[in-house]
Amino acid sequence: MDFAHVLVDGALDSLPESVGAGTTCLDYDADGRMDLYFIAQAWNQDVHNGDAPKTRARNRLYRNLGNGSFECVTDRAGVGIAEFGFMAVAADIDDDGRTDLFVVGYEGNHLLRNRGDGTFEDVTKRAGVGAGGCGVCAAAFDANGDGLLDLYVGRYVAFDASYRLYYKPVVFPGPLAFVALPDILYINNGDGTFADATEASGIGGVEPGRAMGVSILDYDLDGRPDIYVANDATASFLFHNEGGGKFSEVGFAAGVAYGVQGDAMAAMAGAVGDVNEDGRPDMRVSAIGYGSLFIGTPNGFEDRILACGIAGACGQWPSWGGGFLDFDNDGHLDLYSANGDLHRPTGRCDLLFRGRGDGTFEEASRTAGAWFLEERPARGACIVDLDNDARLDVVVTHLGQGPAILRNQTKTGHGVLIALRPRPQTASGHGARVTVRAGGKDQVQTYWPRQAYLGTGDPRLHFGLGAQDRIERLEIVWTDGTRQEFTDLAADRVWTIKQGGAIQ
Repeated sequence: MDFAHVLVDGALDSLPESVGAGTTCLDYDADGRMDLYFIAQAWNQDVHNGDAPKTRARNRLYRNLGNGSFECVTDRAGVGIAEFGFMAVAADIDDDGRTDLFVVGYEGNHLLRNRGDGTFEDVTKRAGVGAGGCGVCAAAFDANGDGLLDLYVGRYVAFDASYRLYYKPVVFPGPLAFVALPDILYINNGDGTFADATEASGIGGVEPGRAMGVSILDYDLDGRPDIYVANDATASFLFHNEGGGKFSEVGFAAGVAYGVQGDAMAAMAGAVGDVNEDGRPDMRVSAIGYGSLFIGTPNGFEDRILACGIAGACGQWPSWGGGFLDFDNDGHLDLYSANGDLHRPTGRCDLLFRGRGDGTFEEASRTAGAWFLEERPARGACIVDLDNDARLDVVVTHLGQGPAILRNQTKTGHGVLIALRPRPQTASGHGARVTVRAGGKDQVQTYWPRQAYLGTGDPRLHFGLGAQDRIERLEIVWTDGTRQEFTDLAADRVWTIKQGGAIQ
């Protein structure tokens, strides 16, 4: 894998460059293995100093060969966009059963339709989703309940490279020096086109934030997807889905607008998972400093970052995402934190925390491998099982360097991956509820998009089973209410379930 992020003018001297660029996990060729799509940041006259280089950096797609190696298929697939990008969403946007790519960046967006023959076509113009304006993050989800995936684009700031007042020469202006841009909600018309529903949905009724991450969750358990937007140096948003494509902003009332100290965090992204195993979604919001661990309650969220056991370590430097994973397959969610300096392309050590299942953690970095002793300028991490052994791996992206692929070699527990294949017009199975029973214990997960900072994680559901090497019962309740049940399944593999069909 020869991809490397490049600081084109040789220096980290602007806010857009500091944001970084990420990676997205997808199975683009439907062979059952997760492939990787890396985002480049090509020269842009509004961002970089000096002249444009002769060779422009391009996004790269790598096909997983299943033997521990990857093949670059960028040119063959037609996805080598050469712009200043930030992230991509992998989702079946046109509901044809194939995974498409929605790429956002400083210069605008691209919707790449998967043709199903190993190639993509750029349908942005026809779809009407190419609006520019420094889109940093995005998510695909069903906003209006019609069974089709819509697109939320989180936008950042109206960057002005000429602004330098009141800042030391070695530090570039931060986000509050520039005007915040409003986010956009595109509604899928079902015919290959989208309508801008930002104002009609209610999302346009808030003062713009400075979006860095978008997460989808059902925080109030009403069956409808809500939207959390992690804003930089601005109060974060929580848009409650009222149904029918209407949203109301409830971030302050729900307790997620500000950090534990009552201030607007420099929030990067919100990782969603049930860390205390009470059936309600929780969120780890990575940020400069402590960040937050929002624990879901019947009345919203409580920030327990200071009591959960990670604040002391995470407060030392900026955390650029990461996410929840059960790295030791003990049935409890753990946490990965990707770290890096804010103003300089210098390194920090990443962190790994082992979850106890009650919403608290203990640091596991010192026993997790030599990687956690290295300092690198991380800008995000995606959680994905690259070798289909039911042990979750991590892909970390960096400023001015190549990515790192961390292969999970933990041997302490068994696990299983569940891949869902829903019927058309069911929003790609979002909201499906999966229950796994092993050793007399039930684990329940509801499928929503697995968002990461500047990327999309493994779309398959992972369950750690501890000492149990078989599943006693597997039940899926699909979004239309249909149920499927299977019994006596082997662990340590991927099971694929087609709605209304057999398990493979």
